[in-house]
Amino acid sequence: MRILVFLLLAGAVVAAETAIYDVSGYTSTATGIHEFSVLVISDDGKVVATGDAALLSAYPEAIRIDGNGRTLLPGLTDAHAHVYGLGFLRTSLNLAGSTSLGLAVRRIAEYSDSEPHLTWIQGRGWNQVLWPVKKFPTAADIDAVVADRPVWLRRIDGHAAWANSKALEIAGIDDDTPDPIGGRIVRDQSGKASGVLVDAAMELVTRHIPAPDKAAIREACRTATRHLLSLGITGVHDAGISIQQAEVYMAMADDDDLDLRVYAMLAGAGENLDAMGQPLTGHGDDRLDIAAVKLYADGALGSRGAAMIEPYSDDAENRGLPYYSADELTAFAQKANDMGFQVGIHAIGDLGNRMALDALDRVQGGVPSALRNRVEHAQIIALEDIPRFARLGVIASMQPTHATSDMNMAEDRVGPERIRGGYAWQRLLQSGAVIAAGSDFPVEQANPWHGLYAAVTRQDRAGEPRGGWYADQALNRAQALHSFTLAAAFAANQDDRLGSLEPGKWADFIIIDRDYFKVPTAEIDDIEVHETWVGGQRVYQAGELQ
Repeated sequence: MRILVFLLLAGAVVAAETAIYDVSGYTSTATGIHEFSVLVISDDGKVVATGDAALLSAYPEAIRIDGNGRTLLPGLTDAHAHVYGLGFLRTSLNLAGSTSLGLAVRRIAEYSDSEPHLTWIQGRGWNQVLWPVKKFPTAADIDAVVADRPVWLRRIDGHAAWANSKALEIAGIDDDTPDPIGGRIVRDQSGKASGVLVDAAMELVTRHIPAPDKAAIREACRTATRHLLSLGITGVHDAGISIQQAEVYMAMADDDDLDLRVYAMLAGAGENLDAMGQPLTGHGDDRLDIAAVKLYADGALGSRGAAMIEPYSDDAENRGLPYYSADELTAFAQKANDMGFQVGIHAIGDLGNRMALDALDRVQGGVPSALRNRVEHAQIIALEDIPRFARLGVIASMQPTHATSDMNMAEDRVGPERIRGGYAWQRLLQSGAVIAAGSDFPVEQANPWHGLYAAVTRQDRAGEPRGGWYADQALNRAQALHSFTLAAAFAANQDDRLGSLEPGKWADFIIIDRDYFKVPTAEIDDIEVHETWVGGQRVYQAGELQ
């Protein structure tokens, strides 16, 4: 009898839908924004229907949750980010916001004193563009406060790093060490290695840093996930993971320990891809896909590693640093596509973007591919190359806050003509391209409301510049939301199951404190998340201990 009663009770629970009512609901669809006041969810976490209050009568047995007039949106997806990097940064030295070299050095000294057990001091976030003297720092600057342990600090964009003399010594870098292909050892006027390494040169040091074990990777991913869910992010495209990180993700999904959805890109078309062998999709109730490969065409604009067709406007002897030859990049993309993996190519400069498009053009035979290959960042594009995205069906995976972070130096780097193809969101959309939006955290803050605000205003959080930076390229609110939801799902070949609150898709949604479509634009970046739901289950509620 006890068993029968249990089965009857369990059956009653399983059979019940959940109806969330009295909400201002919005979801992007293929035909535009759909509004609703009631969301009905099945027992297995899928969307059953959306509609007005009359919908409740169709589901009289549903568990009812009063939304109290709040706004409900699909869960947001960050289409280009680094989950382990975010988790690691939250427990390491964060130099973001350092407004001078002196302040950065003080932070290094304080962190070193507080962490005497660390064999390597690591961190990220410095940006010489924000300092009064906009010059790269040197090893001697760190040596003055930490000389006995190696120090390794990545620039905010991750494409340059600052080392002390101990780290250079361990790596065997001296004044005679040649620049590797795709990288540069920054040197002073006398030819001495200064302590800053750009792009591929960073590998000279990183190969000597002890790798984290799986337990450390898992804890970093958990730390990042808790933070992301509190911001309303239910999905992340993790751009460039190792096979070890892939194994951690698979274990987390198997253990029901992955509270958001991860679409992961393997780092490179070499040993990580070979070890993976074939794409993984829909793992752990659609919590994990490992179905793409991240490649590099060039470096970053801030460190002048982005590859340019013509020299930098503020450095006439420099055209940046292509990572590979055209043939190598094409071969890597071909290998990944042939194995069934989508390709995402990091490209910042106009030459980097052209090389990426050329490679994909050759691999795809000049036509769109069902794999929906991507260009990651697509920051500075030659105007004549913009239509190629739509023609080839290549996704432009872009980060709105990069525009507002870079506007203090971008035009200095490329000049007034080339900047017309920079962060050119409307030009891309009008040409027929798909834009998937993200943040590139921890390069930028993970908060997607900052990205939505930047997309709509083309301003920093202080409201500058008045009227917006090249405001004709701003997105409207519907376009911005689409880029963080359904377009992001499309970019991962997941739009049949994720990205919108349409029947049959997973019920991934958020409840926020104000109406995204009605508040003044100046308030978009202040939106706060009350609840986050993944697969019909609440995984975050404001005020609860996380």
